Amino acid sequence: MGYERYSYAGINTGNNRNGSYERSFDTKYGQLNLTIPRDRNGRFENHTLPAYGRHSDNLETTVIQLYTKGITTAEIAELIEKMSGAHYSKATVSNMTKAVNEQVQAFQQRRLASQYAAIFLDATYLPLKRDTVQKEAVHIAIGIRPDGTKEVLNYQVAPTESTGIWTELLGTLIKQGVKDVLLFVADGLVGLDEGLNRHFPKAKRQRCLVHVGRNLMNKVRVKDRKAVISDFKQVHRAANREAAELKLNEFANNWHQTYPKLIKDLLKMPNLLTFMDFPPAIRQSLYSTNLIENFNKHLKRTT
Repeated sequence: MGYERYSYAGINTGNNRNGSYERSFDTKYGQLNLTIPRDRNGRFENHTLPAYGRHSDNLETTVIQLYTKGITTAEIAELIEKMSGAHYSKATVSNMTKAVNEQVQAFQQRRLASQYAAIFLDATYLPLKRDTVQKEAVHIAIGIRPDGTKEVLNYQVAPTESTGIWTELLGTLIKQGVKDVLLFVADGLVGLDEGLNRHFPKAKRQRCLVHVGRNLMNKVRVKDRKAVISDFKQVHRAANREAAELKLNEFANNWHQTYPKLIKDLLKMPNLLTFMDFPPAIRQSLYSTNLIENFNKHLKRTT
C-alpha cells in the first residue's frame, strides 16, 4: 500500500486495507499456510509469491524429472504426495507434462538466424520413454553465430544413429531460417555427408580431431599411446596450414612402420585440416566437437 498500518498517509488515497485471506503454498520443504493481505480495490500484488500459484518450481521440476524416467502419472501423483504432502491428481500431472511437450514443440519450430560461422553435430544416447524406457540416439546441432553467440539449434530423436536422421535434422534447420553456414564440425557420423551434400553443399567440413586421436589411441599398444597422442596433438597446435600438414606428415613417418594400416587409413581421411582455413583466434574452437560433447555431458547429468 506504500504506508504503515493506521498511518495518516493512507487517508483520502482512494484505497484501503481490506483484511486478509488464507492460502496454502507447497514448497520442497512441505506445505505452508499463509495469510495474504488484500485491499478494497483489488490492486495489491505480492511480489514474493506468484499470482494464483500453489506450488513451487522445485515441485514442478521434480514431476517432469520423474516423468522422463518413465514413471506413470498416477505413480508420480502418489510419490509427490508422499514426498511433500501436496496433492497432485493424475490430470494435473498430465497437464504439466503436456505443457512441457508444447514448450518443446515451440522450441523446435522457432525461427533461427540465417547465418552461422559453425555448426557442431553429434549424437548421444539418453533414456527415453515410449511404451517402456530405453536409450535412444539424440542427434543434436549447436551453432555459433558470427558474433560468437552459441545456441542449441535443434535436435532429433531416433532409436539409433541412422542415415536419414541427419538429412531430416539439416532440412529442419533450413525450414527454421538457416541459409549460410561456413563450417560443419562433426565426427564421421552415419549419413551426415549425404545430408550435407543435399542441404548445405557449399559449407566446409571439419573432422573432429579429438575423435581421431581417440581412435588412434584405441588401435595402438598401451606402451605407445602416450607418445602417439603427444605426436598427433602437434597437428592442431601448428601455427598455420602448411605447418599442420608438415606435422601430419611427420606423424605418419614416425609411426608408419609400426602401424602401417592405421597410418594409411588416417591419411585417407578427408577434412582433417579445414579449421586451418579460419582465423587463428577461433581455430582452437573448430578442430573438435568438444563444445557439443560438453553439452551432452551436462544433458546426461540432468536426465
